[in-house]
Amino acid sequence: MAAMGGVDPTLPTAIRLDWSIFIFATIAVAFVGLLIGTLEMVVLAGLFSQHSFAKKIIYKFLFYLAVMFIITAITFPIAASMETGLSLLDSQVWKRFEEFVFSITFASTMLQMGFSLILCLIYSGISENLGHSVLSNFFTGKYHSPKEEERVFMFLDMKDSTTAAEKLGHIRYFDLLKDYYADLSDSIIDYEGEVYQYIGDEIVISWSLQKGISKNNCVHCFFSMKADLQKRASYYEDKYGFIPAFKAGLHFGHVTTGEIGALKKEIIFTGDILNTTARIQGLCNQYDSDLLMSAELYERLSLTGNFIIHPLGKAELKGKSELVELVSVSRVEG
Repeated sequence: MAAMGGVDPTLPTAIRLDWSIFIFATIAVAFVGLLIGTLEMVVLAGLFSQHSFAKKIIYKFLFYLAVMFIITAITFPIAASMETGLSLLDSQVWKRFEEFVFSITFASTMLQMGFSLILCLIYSGISENLGHSVLSNFFTGKYHSPKEEERVFMFLDMKDSTTAAEKLGHIRYFDLLKDYYADLSDSIIDYEGEVYQYIGDEIVISWSLQKGISKNNCVHCFFSMKADLQKRASYYEDKYGFIPAFKAGLHFGHVTTGEIGALKKEIIFTGDILNTTARIQGLCNQYDSDLLMSAELYERLSLTGNFIIHPLGKAELKGKSELVELVSVSRVEG
């Protein structure tokens, strides 16, 4: 809305603020924010997912600019009617709107909104590609100097991926992976996880220790991802003739976290915990379990109710001299 937004308030096209118009503008802005957020999450996230980064930004920019114009075309006459005390249907109100559309006030308003919009879209696009937590950590410089911290890691590996790749071929298998990772994303977000790496058909998810054990987030994330894939079973069967499933290992420990790289910056974790978690995941087939975790992590959690816990005793991990005590976790659905 052009309520003296950076333009001379004496111009006849600018809406002069009073309390009633201020309240209306506040409600309108809140509604616009809710509308755009809903469009972004429900409609546009999937609509432009197959396009390149640049095309996605351009298409979204044009779409939202059109939405902004429509909203302005609705809100300005209402505000003008409130300011003048005339009926919304009065010809003077619409003449005022016509003058506004061809004025410097309108150009200034659209320029401000367009500039803000393009910045938001670029930030959102970069955040989507790097991960929000990674981008925010780069901006804040959190890991510019290496830091030691405790983190929970989940190494999650697709079952029978080699068979699927041979059956589908490289291109269709890649499409399968894109769908597969997209379907896992909501659960990772819901349970406060961060994607550390995609490695072929394997995904490495990480939590700070506090977030990972809070409300059993790391375990609920696993079963939520499993449920999300089961809901999409018919889609995968129809499109690929293959329904993806996975197995995972969970463990926690100390890592050193920091920015690294000269030509390409990354935030990486180093520490024995990563290798140990990968080895735990590698024992899933041996123990016929979809989810294995270290007993050390299990003791930090409160897995009651419909969780079924099977202590497996101490196991030898490849390349490790010390034995690691493991538990298998499953869940009764319903």
